[in-house]
Amino acid sequence: MSLKTKTSDLKKRMQEAVQGGGSQAIEKQKAGGKLTARERILSLLDKESFHEYDLFVEHAGRDFEMDKKYLPGDGVITGTGTIQGHPVCIYAQDFTVAGGSLGYMHAKKIAKIMDHAMKLKVPIIGINDSGGARIQEGVNSLAGYGEIFFRNTQASGYIPQISVILGPCAGGAVYSPALTDFVFVVDKISKMFITGPEVIKTVIGEEISMEDLGGAKVHASITGNAHFYAESEQMCFEQIKELVSYIPWNNTKTADPYPPKNPRSRTYKINEIFPTNPKQPYDVRNIIMAICDDSKFFEVQERWAANIVIGFARMNGQTVGFVANQPLVLAGVLDVDSSDKAARFIRFCDAFNIPLVTLVDLPGYLPGIDQEHAGVIRHGAKVLYAYSEATVPKATVILRKAYGGGYIAMCSNHLRADFVFAWPTAEIAVMGPEGAANIIFRKEITTAENPEEMRKLKIKEYKDKFANPYVAAAYGYVDAVIEPADTRKFVLHALEISKNKDVKNPVKKHGIPPF
Repeated sequence: MSLKTKTSDLKKRMQEAVQGGGSQAIEKQKAGGKLTARERILSLLDKESFHEYDLFVEHAGRDFEMDKKYLPGDGVITGTGTIQGHPVCIYAQDFTVAGGSLGYMHAKKIAKIMDHAMKLKVPIIGINDSGGARIQEGVNSLAGYGEIFFRNTQASGYIPQISVILGPCAGGAVYSPALTDFVFVVDKISKMFITGPEVIKTVIGEEISMEDLGGAKVHASITGNAHFYAESEQMCFEQIKELVSYIPWNNTKTADPYPPKNPRSRTYKINEIFPTNPKQPYDVRNIIMAICDDSKFFEVQERWAANIVIGFARMNGQTVGFVANQPLVLAGVLDVDSSDKAARFIRFCDAFNIPLVTLVDLPGYLPGIDQEHAGVIRHGAKVLYAYSEATVPKATVILRKAYGGGYIAMCSNHLRADFVFAWPTAEIAVMGPEGAANIIFRKEITTAENPEEMRKLKIKEYKDKFANPYVAAAYGYVDAVIEPADTRKFVLHALEISKNKDVKNPVKKHGIPPF
């Protein structure tokens, strides 16, 4: 057989394989407002950068007449490419082929591209659109999931892992995304749940739609399982491209530098953003944008646990991770969800050499029966653990309230922040003036001729003594009390001078976080 004939045969085989489940299945996919797996990859990666592997892999099922079926690529597309010039490994489940169900060879393809990603030290992106384990292959499907979960765990903190949910993701399939660093969802398209509505109805008699059980909005705002929410697939891909620009290829590198830019000071003026009334809320994101390059802040998990704000920005062209209490929501308190949110982000930044800037304004941890019974002690401890363990440069700015355990938890000097700055408006104390005065001066207040007037005097006395940064500064717990307008200058210098610091945690196999 001539080379020409063999080449012609190759092209025919390739053309057949890239058709996936065929025109009818593709039309059904598009009728649901979804792109095909191949279109998704090509939309996300740089033009003409995608190189596909294992196109001719075939499924291994032999029971239930599976031996008579041809499943192109076994329902998953794998390969490598670039995003804005950054190399990535990628896979996309093809719902047009057997509902994207995961069989043994399907899993082997995913495991293989994950192994490539770890070997090449580049990010792995997984596009999930699958009906779950292929029942006809029995335990081999479960074994396939196990192999993927193991690799997710091995890759954690070594290379960035990104999951994109663009269809159903049920049962064991949801655990791979949960093990990755960032999960993207799209409205009306993404679905994630352990058991679907039919199983729930059968087992416990409750009725609920797929959207209300595990739709994009649910995971972006209620469960916290999703980090980014988009209204369309194309918007989702733009979010991924932006994220990739902020993070490094692997844990041995730093994120690519960009040309430094000044904040848009005409729009974001700290003195106008920050209120003179100490009880008035404000949007801490405006403070972040007042000090970061070009006033551009890429927020993570914007819709969930909004009492804390996390995300990426640049300072002097370098990627920085911001963690900030949000006075607009629950006065910026730490609770079960916000603690989880902050701790995970801190650990990601530390794993991938991204300096941390913490902005503090909180009354402490959220009190209440619900929080105590939900395990706020354990969850709150995650923030303490994450900051204490982190060895990247850490700069903290106390803007206003820093009370009790919240003061300690938000990257205080005691958790080894490299530099702690405080505005003159900072209040650092065991608790708020009202509560403290009621305890310390209880006898004077209750025995006074005018208890309410005495209470006001004692509150003022407590405020004068503790509601300022100077007591903490006197003990060296605050490195400098600074003018708000100088925040960017001090933080930039702190990060620059800390970038070559040498901190070694005790040698051990690993710590045991308060999971």
